[in-house]
Amino acid sequence: MALLDSIRGPADVRNLPREQLQDLADEVRQRLIEVVSQTGGHIGAGLGVVELTIALIHSFETPGDKIVWDVGHQGYPWKVLTGRNAQLPTLRQAGGLSGFLRRTESEHDIFGAGHAGTAMSAALGMAAARDMRGDSYHVVAVVGDGAMTCGLPYEGMNNAGHSDRDIIMVLNDNGMSIAPNVGAINKYLGSIIASPFTNRMREHVKHLIERASHLVGGKSMVEFAKTVEESIKNLWSPGMIFEELGFRYFGPIDGHNIDAMLRTFDLVKNLKGPRVVHVVTEKGKGFPLQEPDREKFHARQPYDPVTGVLRPSQSKAPGWTKVFGTAITELAAEHPELVAITAAMPSGTGTDIFEKRWPDRFFDVGIAEAHATTFAAGLATQGIRPVVAIYSTFLQRAYDSIIHDVAIQNLPVIFSMDRAGMVGADGQTHMGLYDLAYMLTVPNMTVTAPRDGAELIGLLRCALEHDGPFCTRYPRDKAPGPAPPAAEVGPVPYGSWEILREGAECAILAVGVMCQPAMEAAALLAEDGLDVTVVNCRFVKPFDRAMLEELVRHHRVLLTVEDGAMVNGFGAFVAATVQSIDSDVRVVVLGIPDRTYEHASRAQQLEEVGLTGPGIAERIRTWSATETLSAT
Repeated sequence: MALLDSIRGPADVRNLPREQLQDLADEVRQRLIEVVSQTGGHIGAGLGVVELTIALIHSFETPGDKIVWDVGHQGYPWKVLTGRNAQLPTLRQAGGLSGFLRRTESEHDIFGAGHAGTAMSAALGMAAARDMRGDSYHVVAVVGDGAMTCGLPYEGMNNAGHSDRDIIMVLNDNGMSIAPNVGAINKYLGSIIASPFTNRMREHVKHLIERASHLVGGKSMVEFAKTVEESIKNLWSPGMIFEELGFRYFGPIDGHNIDAMLRTFDLVKNLKGPRVVHVVTEKGKGFPLQEPDREKFHARQPYDPVTGVLRPSQSKAPGWTKVFGTAITELAAEHPELVAITAAMPSGTGTDIFEKRWPDRFFDVGIAEAHATTFAAGLATQGIRPVVAIYSTFLQRAYDSIIHDVAIQNLPVIFSMDRAGMVGADGQTHMGLYDLAYMLTVPNMTVTAPRDGAELIGLLRCALEHDGPFCTRYPRDKAPGPAPPAAEVGPVPYGSWEILREGAECAILAVGVMCQPAMEAAALLAEDGLDVTVVNCRFVKPFDRAMLEELVRHHRVLLTVEDGAMVNGFGAFVAATVQSIDSDVRVVVLGIPDRTYEHASRAQQLEEVGLTGPGIAERIRTWSATETLSAT
């Protein structure tokens, strides 16, 4: 990789002659394939924007010019070419490079991005700040990889077009989010045909009209000319939706043709006002998998760099995502009113299993979590039972819809929150730490967390019997133990807890997957002569009040354990209740402290905050020693 080895930063890219840029692109693409085969990561989006990244760096002068990337997993080539190539093998590893863009990682990462749809709004803010300060740099928003199925970019475009500020939007149109894009906008973009004749004709007619209006003169003629020009634009322009929003449209352009993009950027950056450059790219370009597998390389575990095939996994246990997807697919056979909804991530939520069996009852609404929620509410008013499967971190974007459209009306919508708790290598932007806290505050909401696959199925059955909002959560991990067929599992009794182990003095109240480390802690403590109770608190709201009162009567200390934020979480909820029952009983809260967390493996993250068997046991030992000392 002779060319790539010479690149220390953007200046080195700009110094390369244009005829060498495609060779550089080939080396960057090969570098990504080789490194991510070891680290795992969001390989598909990055491979699709290699040429686009090079064209942007060659045409603009980052970090002086502000290039804002939407959906930060497009940023792998950006990292390589902005001085982080040597660190690339640390991608998504503890202490290494983030899998997304991050302001603290590089001066070239102008805006942190892990969720879709943020680039246009952030870039407009930068353009407004530039104008307020009297500066003159370019601001470029690179919007793509499914972001145009999200509502936020349109809000930003609407504001930017109205403001008439100098801003460039690069639309990276690859037809994909995680899965293939859906919706009318995707169909519209797909209907735009790259035609040099169309663009030449439009400009030619425009110049003729301008010349005629100047020759003839007069206000009425000028107004007539403008009307004719608008009609011609409507006839010949493939990007009229952008023109109507106040953007001058350029494209579509082959996003793998560096020369074409350089020519376009050279033209566009010398213009003023809002502009759109529409580039068409292929997600996963160059990845060694066949076309039918395009969705699989969005985010890929370590793989063979030659064949693209995943490396063998040592674990035989099914993941929570698969358990959920299989369960709702089987339950749908019993409940013809059951439908599944997801927001651009069928495979990520397991709803792709449902889609294959029940395609007419499956809805992928694009990256539109708030719409998914209100759409589900509409379905629920008509007797349909929607199951909305969205990652915990993404459902945060629908919080108002959950309260306003579902909870206040007490509609029976079931929310299944994947990637709850510590999320592992995806890091800060994808942490599912807040769902317990935010769902606990929602009126009429039932909040649950299963300890294993069978209990997840039982909770889903319970949800289908319940007449009101219901949510459950589970991590990105292997589910402990095998999951039986749904037909063999009955509903979990509503609002009930389960005692897993009887003890004295101290009771561990564990939420969901924290039951397993709680049981491990109990076994370790038994070796020290400490006998503790372990309770499966599968219902977080409403909780089992009768069992809690019984635990308070027989234990001096209750230790709550949750893999979620401690602020306003389950432990805080229990502590407030126990205070009203018996103020002499102490509640110790163990969960995720109030700060952000770096990317690492989920196991490393849980160990860091003490949410392991040894960590929980040590917390109880420390308390026990302190209590003994104070007694003497």
